[in-house]
Amino acid sequence: MLTVPSATEIKSLVNVALGNEEADLAIVNGDLVNVYTGELLKGQSIAIKGKWIAYVGSDAGHAIGPETEVIDASGKTLVPGFIDGHTHMLWFYPLEEFLKYSMKSGTTTVISETIDFSFTLGYEGIVQFLESVEDQPIKIFATLPSTYANGQAGYADVITPAMFHELLERDGILGLGESNWLPVIRGDNRVLDLFADTLAQGKKLEGHSAGARGNKLVAYVASGISSCHESINAREALERLRLGLHVMMREGDVRKDIEAVAQIKDERIDFRRLAVATDGVGARHLMEHGYLDYVVQRAIELGFDPITAIQMATLNVAEHFSIDNIVGGIAPGKYADIVIISSLTSIKPECVISSGRVVAKDGKPLVEPKRYTYPESSRTTVHLSRRLEAAEFAIRVGSGASEVTARVIDLSPNIMNKEALITMPVSGGEIKSDISRDILKVAAIDRLSNSAKMFVGLVRGFQLKKGAFAATANWDVSNVLVVGASEEDMAGAVNRIWELQGGAVVYADGEVQAELPMPIAGCISDLPMEAVADRLERIQQELADLGCQIPDPHLLLTTLTTPILPALRISTDGLIGVKEGKVIDLIV
Repeated sequence: MLTVPSATEIKSLVNVALGNEEADLAIVNGDLVNVYTGELLKGQSIAIKGKWIAYVGSDAGHAIGPETEVIDASGKTLVPGFIDGHTHMLWFYPLEEFLKYSMKSGTTTVISETIDFSFTLGYEGIVQFLESVEDQPIKIFATLPSTYANGQAGYADVITPAMFHELLERDGILGLGESNWLPVIRGDNRVLDLFADTLAQGKKLEGHSAGARGNKLVAYVASGISSCHESINAREALERLRLGLHVMMREGDVRKDIEAVAQIKDERIDFRRLAVATDGVGARHLMEHGYLDYVVQRAIELGFDPITAIQMATLNVAEHFSIDNIVGGIAPGKYADIVIISSLTSIKPECVISSGRVVAKDGKPLVEPKRYTYPESSRTTVHLSRRLEAAEFAIRVGSGASEVTARVIDLSPNIMNKEALITMPVSGGEIKSDISRDILKVAAIDRLSNSAKMFVGLVRGFQLKKGAFAATANWDVSNVLVVGASEEDMAGAVNRIWELQGGAVVYADGEVQAELPMPIAGCISDLPMEAVADRLERIQQELADLGCQIPDPHLLLTTLTTPILPALRISTDGLIGVKEGKVIDLIV
């Protein structure tokens, strides 16, 4: 992954720069964005040998020979290939489908989380991810999942310390992925040992500081954290920049924070530690809006200087991850990652060059990504010991009380849910869903150990009037999650998930209404991008027909498990009070 030129390649680069050897590819007469100096240099040319840039200057004629391919960029602007510093690359769709859309958007480097694989497939899943991204048209690096920061019983040993150490030694791993701040300030030695190992190997600690402020934020940064993508306004971004963090403004399908954070543009500060990132982009967005080209364009439209916006998607990210020796700018000795756009203010890639090869032109990919074949073990990850019955979703109350006070997960559209204490009637010794108050049952079911271990709780705000919705691509765990107004339909949805070996299912009146199969680790489909987008939209529509009018019900369901946000979450052991750092009782 972290390839540098060989001695033979260095010799060729020197010879091309001197005019003693001809370039393989030359781009001439373009206006070049120099991200190192913040200048727009008119009438520049670039000579490329193999994967590398050999020459940048006003005239590359001495490096052009009869076999050199020449691209005339007159009237065009040349910018470095874009870098996404934080994303979850496998966002329901296959890797090769993501690459088709990302590379034509001008993205030539991606740093992806691997947490989506780790809890289901463990060490082998990370290895499979690294194998799948080798020799692709663009460069893909990874960060390791901060498994120990999960805080849920049964996950501490999914990847052992020895496994982490071995993985950290790999060049394709740039550091430890987003790590929750709460275990750090609580002094969890497992997390701190992992941090120390990561730092000792010269790798980065990526942060997740949502909700941290004041001394707690300072203490978290003191642990060695180097970045955060969780700022939701300019004040939070500035606070983190002042503490030395690289701040990534997020604009993707999980959250769209760039507009609020962009107010920081009016501060008289240095923006070289400010970057942009997606945190994951959905299928329809990739198809209709693009990838990082869209984010950079958005930053420009929100008032950032165009060169500053381009720096935030190139050099700033590369410097943060200490890979600016090979990517991040257009300069001799760097990878030939270059995007030709129509003008400085119109981020519409017309030609994309990655590692010296034209990989996309006029909005169409020219290079076919490599398709990775996952082993059968990665496609059979929903292990249930039996088909579930409606009775298993009962919430039984031991006392003879006619009503109880229950902890209910109170949903918010921004996924920052809260705890609500609500009086619930007891009938026949059970708590039932209360559709009139929008209180439904929600269950987390283990899908790895073949134990059928599960916990049933209550959720408010999902708006279903009938039916159920189940999914396996849940944050930070390997559970089946299901929410529903009917226990029968909840069982039906989970049983269909079992048949599909992962995915998302809308189930009502005893029948499947819509589904997206995701058999790879229970979180990735093997359908084309267009089919994934269509299936997700069908799920959304069917849920709306059943009463759920929230903007992204799939996201809202799948985030109910994550302990990285300070809120009330659900696990197979029960409700998790994230702030308390422990399982708490459903009945108060």
